[in-house]
Amino acid sequence: MAHPTLLAVSHGTDDVEGARAIADLVVQVAARLPDVEVRSAFVDVQQPDAPGALAAIEGPVVVVPLLLSSGFHVHHDLHGMVADRIDAVVADPLGPDPRLAQVLAQRLSGASDLPVILAVAGSRDPRSLTDAEGMATQLHARLGRPVHLAYLAAREPDLPTALAAHPDAVVSTYLLARGYFFDLAVRHSAGRSLTLPLLNGISVPEPLIALVVARYEEAAAELEGEAVQAGHTTQAGHPMHAAQPCGAGAV
Repeated sequence: MAHPTLLAVSHGTDDVEGARAIADLVVQVAARLPDVEVRSAFVDVQQPDAPGALAAIEGPVVVVPLLLSSGFHVHHDLHGMVADRIDAVVADPLGPDPRLAQVLAQRLSGASDLPVILAVAGSRDPRSLTDAEGMATQLHARLGRPVHLAYLAAREPDLPTALAAHPDAVVSTYLLARGYFFDLAVRHSAGRSLTLPLLNGISVPEPLIALVVARYEEAAAELEGEAVQAGHTTQAGHPMHAAQPCGAGAV
């Protein structure tokens, strides 16, 4: 079985620096997987759109969401577009994961004694709430100091409320790259310490590259396992062993 194509799907942004930072991540992932074809697509704003990009790929595909949590885009858009493809699978979103906590902690290295407000984009999907809480727990475990959640949309507490409740806290932006939500976090945090997104536009963090590669490899193994399992049945759905040839070598 050929290596599945990696289709890296991000949200999309009209922020030039944010778009370039995500493109740099995809380039670094492709360099780490020289035997794999790596393509990019988006669920909004940028082109190519994810369904069109998937349709243009022949053969097995692993869709890797460059998204930090479960939500509408993962479960509706991405899983929906592979529903009719037996040779395509959607990997887990990037978060929560200890490697993201590592990068977040690195961004906070200059504020080692302060409590943290983890500013999350927010979603109405309840699965995203579990993911946000899981990421806050992992960051707390890594830092050993309080981590408070705040949401930039859809949920409470919002960032202004969290800032008022924790006036000595530094804001950790749990965002992949610059864009609408980062600009919103900057406006809400005027005069307060605020970290750059996971992709800061300067360099691509090694843990983030490793995370995307791991998500691809895990899903590719799942896809390969499903293909092997399917190979044990005939097109009629009967077990292959029922059609084994007879002879001296047959067991």
